[in-house]
Amino acid sequence: MHKGETVGPLDTAVGYVLKEAASALRGAMDTTLRPLNLTVPQYACLELLGQRPGLSNADLARGAFVTRQSMNVVLQGLEARGLVVRPAEAAHGRQLPAELTPAGRAQLQAASTAVRAVEVRMCAGLSPARQKELLATLAVCARNLTETT
Repeated sequence: MHKGETVGPLDTAVGYVLKEAASALRGAMDTTLRPLNLTVPQYACLELLGQRPGLSNADLARGAFVTRQSMNVVLQGLEARGLVVRPAEAAHGRQLPAELTPAGRAQLQAASTAVRAVEVRMCAGLSPARQKELLATLAVCARNLTETT
């Protein structure tokens, strides 16, 4: 952008359209997860633990894009439902690594299948090559905004 240049029409502003897509994705995920009695952060927590068992609260919060305090509430709720377990005391430091229970793995399987269907719907009309290109492009955008120069 040049000095003094404005965003311009919103339908041509990459950031706006990206936010619109993210909002639509979040709404579709909310709808598909509701019958499973899960929120998007709860699902994200289960998915992260399914792929990387033993993550700490801080790691889960970063991965689910929520605060550590919010993730603690999510974990407490999942623990109360018997989907996640954490040790009563930290082996070292303050970290209480979480793991899925068998019920948590079953819930994750149902939720992950439902969320995958949302993703397939979102990408309808995009060839596998275009999906791969979109993924790479979004990764570059994220990296451009998070890397320090």
